[in-house]
Amino acid sequence: MGISERLRGKQSLNGKPHITSITPQFALPGGEVRISGTGLRSHDMRRPTVRFGDEPAGVVISSDDFVVARVPEAANSGPVVVIPDEATSNGFDLKVAVPIAENLHPVTNPAIDHEGNLFVTFSGSRGQKVPVSIYKIDTSYHVKPFLSELMNAHGVAFDREGQMYVSSRQNGTVYRVAPNGTMSAYAEGMGVATGIAFDREQNLYVGDRSGTIFKIARDRQIGRPQGMAFDSAGNLYVAASFTGKRGIVRITPEKQATLCVSGQNLVGLCFAPGRAAVLATTSSVFHLSWNIHGLPLLP
Repeated sequence: MGISERLRGKQSLNGKPHITSITPQFALPGGEVRISGTGLRSHDMRRPTVRFGDEPAGVVISSDDFVVARVPEAANSGPVVVIPDEATSNGFDLKVAVPIAENLHPVTNPAIDHEGNLFVTFSGSRGQKVPVSIYKIDTSYHVKPFLSELMNAHGVAFDREGQMYVSSRQNGTVYRVAPNGTMSAYAEGMGVATGIAFDREQNLYVGDRSGTIFKIARDRQIGRPQGMAFDSAGNLYVAASFTGKRGIVRITPEKQATLCVSGQNLVGLCFAPGRAAVLATTSSVFHLSWNIHGLPLLP
């Protein structure tokens, strides 16, 4: 067999391109996914055409058995196909997050209260006082100011009783915020405090930009990276880079880490009702249908 034949690789059944998997199975517009299969490269070695629904995608790298493609900005959830020559592959479904609101400045995870309202920070640069620190987005996606007095609001979380907590990266403090917007310090001295999340026992975890994660028990005893959230099985989800790829990383109780959502500029997440999540980038928030149950606020 000559070198050109070896480079072309194997064709799938009936000589048609065939997709067997896409990883991760969830992505934001602009994220990169790996499409695996057979017969995915054209006979003349050109990069194949990749379509997410009707939207053409940028191809980062390609071979006969895999293609790395960038999710188009206008892509929706649905089938992805690869067209190396005249033949089109089978469609393989990918879930793509949908924008909820833009022109914000979240720097880590948003949070959802018991009524389904979403709370997102507008942090500003460190030491900058912005007109609105936290916005409230209701279930109809209407955006309203909620909190104005907090400097450099960062992560938001609700405890089991529905009480809001917000971290400030300006002074390393976590504040408890009443429904009327009044604040009181809950825990202090945590460096550049970033994302926060409650576990099943209502311990509060606070990320620090140095890479430290603090654990604060209900009696406020502090033990020893961006936004975090727990699912109902006890897995921790973190907005981070993993093996050189940016997205949402799942860390199991056994400390096994995998990239489960691909997306650039991701800074945080929270789980929403009905097997879904809200994902925050540096300027926008997205809704993603996801087959995962978040840790419920109520027991």
